[in-house]
Amino acid sequence: MSFLDMFRRRKDCDHVAELVEVEPGSPDSCLKCLEMGDTWVNLRLCLTCGHVGCCDNSKNKHATAHYRETNHPVIQSYQPGEAWRYCYVDDQNVTDAATPVRP
Repeated sequence: MSFLDMFRRRKDCDHVAELVEVEPGSPDSCLKCLEMGDTWVNLRLCLTCGHVGCCDNSKNKHATAHYRETNHPVIQSYQPGEAWRYCYVDDQNVTDAATPVRP
């Protein structure tokens, strides 16, 4: 499939409109990794329930596992200074004017 074909097939993510403000389940850790005595690379915040999980570059991939268990569609980077969001369902980065940057 060419880039142009992928662009034509791409649609806007409707899941962003469903988001509400969430309270992070952890201030700075993947709690499942801590329970296992393991480490992580970066953190992701579930924008449906506030679950904080490790990214796909981490060996445990708890953020993606959370999506597979719950079908909560949108995550946001939980790294200081980053504000990107990603929708698992639409398999795309999503933007929205209200995306806060974590200090």
